[in-house]
Amino acid sequence: MASLHPLTIATSVDGGAHPVLEYRDSASGRLLGSLQLVRATSVTADVAPLAFYRIEAGEHRCLGWPLRRWNAWLQNRSMARHAASNHLNMPPAAAQQLMIAYLCPRPVVLVSVDGAGHRNIFPMDLIGPLERSGLYSLALRSTNVSEPVMREVRRVALSHIPAAMKGVVYKFAAHHKRAPQDWSALPLPTRPSKEFGLPTVAGALRVQELAIVHSQVIGSHTFFLARIAATEEREEGVQLHHTAGFHQAYRRRRHQALPEA
Repeated sequence: MASLHPLTIATSVDGGAHPVLEYRDSASGRLLGSLQLVRATSVTADVAPLAFYRIEAGEHRCLGWPLRRWNAWLQNRSMARHAASNHLNMPPAAAQQLMIAYLCPRPVVLVSVDGAGHRNIFPMDLIGPLERSGLYSLALRSTNVSEPVMREVRRVALSHIPAAMKGVVYKFAAHHKRAPQDWSALPLPTRPSKEFGLPTVAGALRVQELAIVHSQVIGSHTFFLARIAATEEREEGVQLHHTAGFHQAYRRRRHQALPEA
């Protein structure tokens, strides 16, 4: 993901002007959902050949037709009722399309940044490798207090988090608006990363250190491209991921539910 508003996808695969992105069950091959894309000609990244696409429409098949429509109506009503506190700030149709993108479960990391008298650590899941380009991408809401520092220092560390830490990690979401003042009071102990010396979660499964090579504002988010400078494998365990609720419902009906933290 490169931006939530407008909903934009970045890929190192050129699918043409109007491709369709399909999500299929890895075991059965069954089609779970699809997104209809259109090339975003106004978005470019000079550091690598990337294609950017806006999402025009989407549908999923995790629920039966009547239940699918009812579920979408309930979600849209909830978003309208809580519009003032909805941090996504997205139209209901776009929010539904975003949940289709989460049919591929997204790993959750804590991002560490340190520089210019500013230190922060906050959760993200709009991340991922662009494998054909050899780059790694992060999409961060441009209102995040650390966004200017990331642009300046051009390096971050990602702590890949065990699922058991879910409750504590969610509390770090407040750091998108305000960096922690007393690091000794954090609920998770930290230790320096090997390459950059950034504060990372001591109990992380894996730590990746990224050197940022490009950044640009795309709608509501700043899209960062980076190269992996170092990777440290620390612990064995199950990483925290996010997926759509209707995906979990689909898997429950087939007795293949994903573990829930």
